[in-house]
Amino acid sequence: MPPIPPSGRPRVIVYYQTHHSPSNGAPISVLPLVTQPNIDLTHLILAAIHINEDPHKLTLNDHAPSHPRFQTLWAEMRVLQASGVKVMGMLGGAAKGSFTRLDGSQDQFERYYAPLHALIKERHLDGMDLDVEEEMSLNGIIRLIDRLRADFGSSFIITLAPVATALVDFTKNISGFNYEELEVMRGKDIAWYNTQWYCGWGDFSNPILFEWMVFKGWPVDKLVIGLVTSPANGSGFISMDLVGQSLTLLTARYGGFGGVMGWEYFNSLPGGEGRPWEWAQAMTQLTRKHFTGTAKKEVVEIDGSWHAHVPTDFEYYSDDSDADS
Repeated sequence: MPPIPPSGRPRVIVYYQTHHSPSNGAPISVLPLVTQPNIDLTHLILAAIHINEDPHKLTLNDHAPSHPRFQTLWAEMRVLQASGVKVMGMLGGAAKGSFTRLDGSQDQFERYYAPLHALIKERHLDGMDLDVEEEMSLNGIIRLIDRLRADFGSSFIITLAPVATALVDFTKNISGFNYEELEVMRGKDIAWYNTQWYCGWGDFSNPILFEWMVFKGWPVDKLVIGLVTSPANGSGFISMDLVGQSLTLLTARYGGFGGVMGWEYFNSLPGGEGRPWEWAQAMTQLTRKHFTGTAKKEVVEIDGSWHAHVPTDFEYYSDDSDADS
């Protein structure tokens, strides 16, 4: 599992949860992340996978991953992978239940893990981001990590997404288990942590919390700074100027850091819903001081008969809607 990306560059990561436009239900394309210039995206995390009460009814947001609404999405994931971007899935998040179901007896674990395993295998995901926002035991998360590693091998990327405060004070944590204990016991299997610096769990306009993480012994290259990309996506949004100042400080002090991630893609500023890829352009510039390339990434089409168009303007759409199901 790579502790830091190739050439030592900090990771640039986007979460992709809102997949469709509300005005016409058309897919929101992520292809600009590899076709627009000056973007060096390393990972895209597809959200959110939910394990439901019926183990056979795993969902991507509110629909089965095989639903026709995701046809373009899965095609674009393959294009991103062929273009050098690692595509991961995100399990859990604010909707509770997935990790509770994986935290029971061994028989229960097997029932609920099976459809997740099948999805990873079928869609050739490069890794899983475990966003545990409910109570889960330390033994339970270790069992899940061990199983993913055993089933998918050493190159499979396993990450977690704790709130930032959880890495300095285990009482300020929404996952149940202690992340310091987890790092001691399974740190070799965890590529990095997508730390959430928003919704009251951190303020990256002053990176003192990062200093505390390092002071407590967390490896700098495993600490990814998680930011909301728009005030509409949660409290704690900070301007690009403040982000740049804090990243410059961390680079000067530590020689680098694990990277940045944005929640989420579709309405990212400064471009907003019409040009959401501009957040990744800005983060590429901020995290790669010597990045001078202007060439677009080579985009590989998997099937010559299929072509996805870069979207024009679109408005907010919640994939919780069942209007087209």
